[in-house]
Amino acid sequence: MKSNVRIKRIENALAEIFKSEAESKIYLFLYLSNGVRSSEIAQATGLHPSTVRELLAKMYREGLIYRKKIKSKQTGKNPYIYYAVSPLKILKMFARKIEGKMNSIAKLVEERDCIKIKVEVEKRIT
Repeated sequence: MKSNVRIKRIENALAEIFKSEAESKIYLFLYLSNGVRSSEIAQATGLHPSTVRELLAKMYREGLIYRKKIKSKQTGKNPYIYYAVSPLKILKMFARKIEGKMNSIAKLVEERDCIKIKVEVEKRIT
C-alpha cells in the first residue's frame, strides 16, 4: 500500500513538471520498466494507443525519453523500444526552465531599480 501512495506522489510531482498527467504516467512507467513498446505503455497506463504514440513523439523531441529501433520478423515498420532518461536529467531541465523564468523577472527589477540579480538554480543539483 505504501508503495502505491509513493508512486502516486511521484506521478503527481511529475505531472506538475511535465504539465501533463498522461506524460507523467508514461514517464513513470518507462522509468520503472526496462524498455517497452508503445502498445505495452498504452495497456499499462490505460491511455489510448494513439495518445501514447503522440505523447511519446513529443517527449522524445523534448529529450524526456529515448528510444531504440528493434528488428521485427513481422511485416511492417520495425517498432521502437522506449526508455526514460535519468530523473536527474529531468530535474536539471526543469531547473533551467525555472531559472530562465526567474531571470526574466530579475531583468525587470534590474531595469527599473538598477539592481543586478542573477538566479542560478541548476548549480545546486549534483
